[in-house]
Amino acid sequence: MTFYDAHFRFHPFIKRLMKADRKGPVKGRKRVVVTGLGTINAIGGNTRQFASALRDGVCGIAPIDLFDTGGFRTGKGGQIRNFDPRQSVPPEFPLKRMSRADQLSFAASFEALADARLWPLPPHMKENTGVAIGGGSGGLLEAESFYARLLDKGSARAKFSRLSTIFCASSSDRIASCLGLWGPKSTFMTACSAGATALGYARDLIADGRADIMLAGGVEPMCRITYAAFNALQSIDEGVCRPFDLNRAGLSLGEAAAIMVFEPLEQALARGANIYGEILGYGVTCDSFHMTAPDEQASGAVRAMKAALADAGLTIYDIDYINAHGTGTPVNDVMETRAIKEVFGRRAGEIPVSSTKSMHAHTLGASGALEGIVSLLALARGFIPPTVNYKDADPQCDLDYVTTGARKAGLRAVLSNSFAFGGNNTTLIFGRYEGEGAVYGRH
Repeated sequence: MTFYDAHFRFHPFIKRLMKADRKGPVKGRKRVVVTGLGTINAIGGNTRQFASALRDGVCGIAPIDLFDTGGFRTGKGGQIRNFDPRQSVPPEFPLKRMSRADQLSFAASFEALADARLWPLPPHMKENTGVAIGGGSGGLLEAESFYARLLDKGSARAKFSRLSTIFCASSSDRIASCLGLWGPKSTFMTACSAGATALGYARDLIADGRADIMLAGGVEPMCRITYAAFNALQSIDEGVCRPFDLNRAGLSLGEAAAIMVFEPLEQALARGANIYGEILGYGVTCDSFHMTAPDEQASGAVRAMKAALADAGLTIYDIDYINAHGTGTPVNDVMETRAIKEVFGRRAGEIPVSSTKSMHAHTLGASGALEGIVSLLALARGFIPPTVNYKDADPQCDLDYVTTGARKAGLRAVLSNSFAFGGNNTTLIFGRYEGEGAVYGRH
């Protein structure tokens, strides 16, 4: 921190002006907190394992055996190993006709509900409990086997019932119908920002009093079609994902389910729930630039971050850590670095930034929700996860990317970016819950 920044950040008069300038939340809106977490991904079969792997800098990118990768540039990815849904899903719920996406999201939902001490969900709460899930591939893995069988055996031998799980909306449908939830139900398909967008939407529903509990997050299974598409784009690194590294050559594809329990602060306090943190801000924009390439001028990313800061009523001085989109592609990492510099100005080089995609891989529609869990674990457990696989500095990527292992830190507010195909940008801000006041006593 420079003398200029230190002086103007901590001078009492300037602090009063900064506080007065904050817009804060819309009057009458409820504060929204996170009381339950559930995830399954390449480096953790549950949230506890995930937190430990993040702290240890574990890389889960390895050879894929879920499907045949022959003929592709690489056969590696962030695959979930030894997944058994029955370890998480109660026996009264049938799994036979669920896709891999359905099973992953269902299992993560049960973990989140149990973590929030809301399982079994009280009957009187079901009417105002909703579901918001982001995703992309849905049941494509099952669709691949269906069409292969159809072409090989003919329509008489094809099991058309498997097609009921193809659609991305199947996961939210299964969760709501099996649990008997009557609240709002939505599915988001904004590519790599889908999970983050689902979280923002769920926050708004609770803040506006249109739901009392939301199961919100994202799910993305691996499948050959998606893997083939990214190979065709030549955007996959043949080795491992190396965000912000000079020699980065692309992303690593992964799979995950990441689900949170959102509820109003007052309700959480009344029932004595554990609070991981508060969702403070949400910004969503569109580049209107290109179907697969980000705007190199970073206009959409800049506007998303600024919108989230305005929604949270925070300034650039309030953010303690940035969980970057950080895909490891040559264009994205330069663009995101440029965007962070434009938004945070002279503070950009002082804020720790990391990309956990270097560990759990890019989980596409689930990534925004998964990295939301990363942000909350960082807040709750007091550490910044590292960017692994980093070796050589890129002059165009010159921020503090936390490349030498996890870093202890008492974080108050974390900003998380998700930028997607189609120019879909979503930024979320999470804050540490500090009793009656929130971060910096904004409210």
